[in-house]
Amino acid sequence: MRKILLLFLKLYQKFFTLLSFGSCRYYPTCSEYAKWRLEKDNLFVAFIATLLRVLRCNQLFAGGIDYPVIYKNIKKADFKKCDIRYWLVPKGKNFYYLIKKL
Repeated sequence: MRKILLLFLKLYQKFFTLLSFGSCRYYPTCSEYAKWRLEKDNLFVAFIATLLRVLRCNQLFAGGIDYPVIYKNIKKADFKKCDIRYWLVPKGKNFYYLIKKL
């Protein structure tokens, strides 16, 4: 299910965002926010967070930078070679901002 939703998001970003250039009030854009959430969070939590984000993306809210906040329980350091796609910046106890590596 997750892969199907990510495929739909990829198609949306590739074809349909050309019709509404520059219409998102936030960084990362709402579709990118949904993609990050789907990749790193529970499917239900990602769906609810994305729905709330899309509802906030209008003229009544200021917009700006709004990185996803995820819950992750990190117990110990695991030193193994891996591909880094996201940075976890601490926000509070077991909560982290999810920032994509450029």
